Amino acid sequence: MKKFVDGKEFRKNMRLNGVEKEEYHNQSVLTMLEKEKFQMDRIAVEVNGEILPKSKYNQTLVHAGDVIEVVSFVGGG
Repeated sequence: MKKFVDGKEFRKNMRLNGVEKEEYHNQSVLTMLEKEKFQMDRIAVEVNGEILPKSKYNQTLVHAGDVIEVVSFVGGG
């Protein structure tokens, strides 16, 4: 059964690109990205529907219920 708080679904874990994770609670977005081995110069990060500037990766903490999407850019022609 889903639990709702203030009209939003409550999640104990956070979600990274659609996959539930629990190991990143209270760690910075930067730490999470490094542990997941993303190339920092080729990504954009969205936290709960809002684009997160690269300058805030280190100061933004991951919390239960966060939904984080990371998009990697690939060059080509």
